[in-house]
Amino acid sequence: MIDNVATPLTGKALLQKAKELSNLPKREQAKKCGYFTRGKDGIDRVNLTEFYEALLASRGFAINPDQNKDGRGREPTFRVSVHKNGQIVIGSTYTRSMGLSEGDEFEIKLGYKHIHLIQLSNDADHEDED
Repeated sequence: MIDNVATPLTGKALLQKAKELSNLPKREQAKKCGYFTRGKDGIDRVNLTEFYEALLASRGFAINPDQNKDGRGREPTFRVSVHKNGQIVIGSTYTRSMGLSEGDEFEIKLGYKHIHLIQLSNDADHEDED
């Protein structure tokens, strides 16, 4: 049975459906979320690129920044450089899109030419605030 969606899902609906289908291969997820076309030969062609772009857009990351320019501030580039004082700054555009709050803590793990930031659970901190 083909789960043919008339219009590809976007936004929260796409995120929810992708989460529900997370046990399936990506091609099946994309197809069930409406990211496919049916050719004249009756064969379905899955549009994985559109599916991935829609998932990113649903999470607040625009692949084509010209589409979402609102004229305020700098557009995210996903590139940073080390400042003179040795610091690397991750801008508020990124922390906002990740849903981070002031005071969120991370563990830093250094790898070969990469850095992993692992968010620490703040469950205990939030319990004290109630």
